[in-house]
Amino acid sequence: MRKLLWALPLLAALTLSGCGYNDFQTRDEQVKAAWSEVLNQYQRRADLIPNLVATVQGFAAQEKDVLIGVTQARARATGVTVSPETLNDPAAMQKFQQAQGELSGAIGRLLAVAENYPQLKSDANFRDLQAQLEGTENRITTARNRFIEASRNYNVLARQFPTNLTAMMFGYKEKPSFTVEDEKAIARPPKVDFSPKSAVPAAPGSAPAVPATGK
Repeated sequence: MRKLLWALPLLAALTLSGCGYNDFQTRDEQVKAAWSEVLNQYQRRADLIPNLVATVQGFAAQEKDVLIGVTQARARATGVTVSPETLNDPAAMQKFQQAQGELSGAIGRLLAVAENYPQLKSDANFRDLQAQLEGTENRITTARNRFIEASRNYNVLARQFPTNLTAMMFGYKEKPSFTVEDEKAIARPPKVDFSPKSAVPAAPGSAPAVPATGK
């Protein structure tokens, strides 16, 4: 009887291991770690924005609407958080993603403003902040892709047989992930035409301009 009682925990451990219980633990931790890195990189971007706004304002204070838009978008983005413990909430994930996408669009519009201000474009501080932002965006993309991959691996385990039985038994639900294409659409700044303006129409009654013949 004692041998049987001793063998039951061992049998249970082997059963749990064989049905993917330990894999769920591992992949769940991988998802949380990947998400923490995503949050770190988004926070890094948010920390750069006040200096960027201040620098642009020094050269283009009249671009008040754009500057206010970035500041407000940053406040909304930093006000929406999804901790590793609440990753299973699709609504929270969508809200977080939308806020970050809107901030990306606001930053894009702010950087587009610089095209109208040569002195701003040549300012060393602005160029440094722009380079830091570009590097941060690359790190965000890398961190986000790792999170998407970790979530995909976890969700495959939760759906496939027989580990889906373990998922149902222990309440391991599929995790929401980024919909990258949707975020790109949200974040895409409007196209700005910086090409020379078309010739001003001739005044009424004046002779039309004659194109050059090259002769």
